[in-house]
Amino acid sequence: MAETAKYAPINGATLYTDMKVHLSVVKTKRTVAFAYGFMFVFIVVTTFLAFSPSPNPSSPWFTNIFSLSKQEGNGGGTYRSSVFSNFFTKSSHHVEDVSGGDVVVPRSSKKNKIEQPHLDKVSPIGHKAQNNDKVGVLEKPLNSSVLSNQESSVLKNDTQSRDFDDKVGILKANESSIEGTKFAAATVNQTQSKDFDKKVGILKANESSIEGPRSAASVNQSQSKNFNDKVGILKGPKYSSEEKSANGNGEKGVVEKEASSLVNEEINGKFFEKKRDEDLVKSLLNCDFFDGNWVTDESYPLYKPGSCSLIDEQFNCFLNDRPDSGYLKMKWKPKACSLPRLNATHMLELLRGKRLAFVGDSLNRNMWESLICILKNSVKDQKKVYEEFGRHHFRTEASYSFIFEEYKCRVEFFVSPFLVQQWEVSDKKGGKKETLRLDLIGESADKYKGADIIVFNTGHWWTHEKTSLGKGYYQEGSHVHDELNVLEAFRRALTTWGRWVDAHINPRKTFALFRGYSPTHFSGGQWNSGGACDSETEPIKNDTYLTPYPSKMTVLESVFKGMKTQVSYLNITRMTDYRKDGHPSIYRKPNLTDKERRSQWRYQDCSHWCLPGVPDAWNELLYAELLVRQHQKQQEKMS
Repeated sequence: MAETAKYAPINGATLYTDMKVHLSVVKTKRTVAFAYGFMFVFIVVTTFLAFSPSPNPSSPWFTNIFSLSKQEGNGGGTYRSSVFSNFFTKSSHHVEDVSGGDVVVPRSSKKNKIEQPHLDKVSPIGHKAQNNDKVGVLEKPLNSSVLSNQESSVLKNDTQSRDFDDKVGILKANESSIEGTKFAAATVNQTQSKDFDKKVGILKANESSIEGPRSAASVNQSQSKNFNDKVGILKGPKYSSEEKSANGNGEKGVVEKEASSLVNEEINGKFFEKKRDEDLVKSLLNCDFFDGNWVTDESYPLYKPGSCSLIDEQFNCFLNDRPDSGYLKMKWKPKACSLPRLNATHMLELLRGKRLAFVGDSLNRNMWESLICILKNSVKDQKKVYEEFGRHHFRTEASYSFIFEEYKCRVEFFVSPFLVQQWEVSDKKGGKKETLRLDLIGESADKYKGADIIVFNTGHWWTHEKTSLGKGYYQEGSHVHDELNVLEAFRRALTTWGRWVDAHINPRKTFALFRGYSPTHFSGGQWNSGGACDSETEPIKNDTYLTPYPSKMTVLESVFKGMKTQVSYLNITRMTDYRKDGHPSIYRKPNLTDKERRSQWRYQDCSHWCLPGVPDAWNELLYAELLVRQHQKQQEKMS
């Protein structure tokens, strides 16, 4: 009964009748039509706003109101409908902070620039980088970036910043990526950080910058690269960049590895080259350069025959139509070591800033011309090699000096066939008489004594009739000897030379050498009595045919022993004696018939040497001596 009373209608009416009374107002037709119309309009407007593209990117009402923006914070990911942000237009837009916290950035921008948030870390250096509206240079030195995109019309995709290296602002590999922006005319899928050239910015040691896409036709992907010379150098092995291919697969440090490999190869190459050179020089230290044989070497001569216009015409056998060529292909090979081929560029480096002087007779002129041709052939700008006074013939003056401008060095020749002075005295008839002052050094000594390297020689003029007879020719002081043995005169002259060297040559500054006697090869007579050598085309191969060691060179060696200054002896006598095939003989003038050649010259030249030819080998010995001296000086500095 109680339960029945609980649910009984009030005032005797039923629940149905009560509801009917209260809802009777909605039964009118006008009200029903209005309700349905309102619902239809609401659905249409809402659908239009949800799916139509935005005509004004600056108005929040025309963004995708149903899209969701993913916001990541310290605690994880939360999703907030963009509808609420549209109603609250002054709210701040949250973007991802790579340091782990949300950073607030205002939506509006006067320059329509999309800015990435600055990282919270403060630079230890304490200075700020200035903004660059064109390229978006970082405002903070270490962990900040600005993405500049003035030329784009719309930015649709959210961008994600990479993690920065704390010290140098270099993007770390495989930790984060930067998604590119979409443009109205073309879609840019992804962009990666680039190196900047001078037109777009400089990434300095404590700064990094990211340039956004600049045009609607930008490429889909770009790859990170090392800096070139225009924008900076990526220093230090611990800093590396990541290169990614178009399909997203990364190949780390490719450029660094290639650069490192090239550097290692260069270092290793220089190391082994230096070690090889050191081993070569060490092998020369205890080697007798002058005990050996001539061998054929097709890589010789050291310069192309006929290419050097500085060679005396009478020495230029190739241009004078000598028919054979075997004399050009000979190389001197010591038994105990291998002589280095004369590297002209290296020799010029050894001579940089120095003076090399040849002092002596026409055989030293032969050697001097050879070296000038070898060195000049290695210089690219031939105009920077010239004789000091512009001379091209070298037979009439007392001295000549070739300047190698690029190396600031000189290679000189001083005429002094006896090394002591040629003199004149009055004879009994009131005339002039030539003498040789055995007690006075040659007149040009003051000019060459300051040279860094001096190569002396004498010998050939001591074989002439006047000197060999020794009657009324040799003078000491005011005394002219009625007769004096030539060997004794030679010894006194060289003693005078030796004393001058001891008095004026500082061995720590000047390297003094003496080139020995070069044998002649006259057959059937002497130089003035029908001697000839024009039929010789091969060197002597049997040692029994070599001439005995000259007595004058024995005198020279005895003089060396009495000197305080050490002089290096280029003892080329024996090695040169093999080369009976190397003389100009009758090939001393071009464009002559054989008959004309034989009638042109009263005497054949079997004393001097064709160039290219034997004197080139003398200069290779000189080069080896310079290498040994350089090594010895280096060892002295180290000890």
